[in-house]
Amino acid sequence: MDNERTLDVSLFPKELKLLLALIGPISPPTSAALKERMTGGGDLSGIDWDHFVRLALHHRVYPTVYTNLLRWDSSPIPEAVMKALYAAYGKNTFQMMHLTATMDKVSRLFDENGVRSLMLKGPILAEELYGELSLRTCKDLDILVSADEVELAETILLGAGYELDEGEVRILNDWKWRVHHISYTNPQTGVQIELHWRLNPDKGKEPSFEEMWARRRTSVLTEHPLYYLGSEDMFLFLVQHGARHGWFRLRWLLDIDRMLEKQLNSSDIAAHLKRYHSLAIGGQALLLASQLLGTPIGPEMKPIAAGNHAHRLARSAIIFLNEMITLSPVPQHLTIYYRRYLFSLRSASQKLLFIVSLLYPNNRDIETLRLPKKLYVLYFPLRPFLWIWRRRKQQASS
Repeated sequence: MDNERTLDVSLFPKELKLLLALIGPISPPTSAALKERMTGGGDLSGIDWDHFVRLALHHRVYPTVYTNLLRWDSSPIPEAVMKALYAAYGKNTFQMMHLTATMDKVSRLFDENGVRSLMLKGPILAEELYGELSLRTCKDLDILVSADEVELAETILLGAGYELDEGEVRILNDWKWRVHHISYTNPQTGVQIELHWRLNPDKGKEPSFEEMWARRRTSVLTEHPLYYLGSEDMFLFLVQHGARHGWFRLRWLLDIDRMLEKQLNSSDIAAHLKRYHSLAIGGQALLLASQLLGTPIGPEMKPIAAGNHAHRLARSAIIFLNEMITLSPVPQHLTIYYRRYLFSLRSASQKLLFIVSLLYPNNRDIETLRLPKKLYVLYFPLRPFLWIWRRRKQQASS
């Protein structure tokens, strides 16, 4: 790849470079090959091992790091580091087993009540991409249902002991358009479920639920059939999800690496990305995976990563990886940068919809000025003034 397309990772600390080396494909799997991959022939002196462990935990790739070190020559790695990785790996294994049991129970409840559901991530993704539950981390379950069945699915979850998390206030009956999922938590088990009716919040073009249901696959993870996305839909979802979050966790990029190991139909993937205005986002994922993890990109996929827009997006994501941050909430010093980054991800039609959506009231307007429900329609003409009021108040407090 020419220098103009090479991503600048010169500011990455040695600990992050080591992490990238450990999760990317290395052949032969020896400490010498690992050093060559990480530093171009340097050594591992000067590594802050505590920071390395923090990075592995932050990026949620410690299962891969630990199991790869067991297979490779791990002699340069301190014993305390291996113990810390092992402890996290063991805890995650039990967590994934617990989530699998919950996923099976919820899926049965939905089926018994006539709600069709597709598992988006979680244990299904671990089994599909990594071959076993313990090799991927997950904190919650993401379940996609038809927009027409959201209320029924919610009733089922509430009846099963889940409670609605705090979130967007449902005003003017526009909540299905404004947001793309609602979160629920079971106070007894601590499991959180995100109930989706769209793949993404950007209100752009995406496959309908009926289309995704027709392309669904069946998992053999449990005795009860669990359904999940077809290959093209899954790749689309993963690149859009990772891009929207700035790829601030390497786990999402590792998912792309593992998916590209599968026997994908490259022409179908490219056509799918193009149809849903996501070619540049797909190219961003391919560039990041190939240059940071060493993921092989086949000739059929290379044109997707060749565009200038894809390269700009990949370059923009580097800062999120380098700073070891989360974007919930967004750090203050990156607020403007992240907003501009999100806007650059959108297609022309998505940008137009985003601008229009700014005119719609939201829960912050209600918090600024409480009106009786029968007067909610007044939030439309009042919104610009409420926005100005909040801005001035924020500036005054600053």
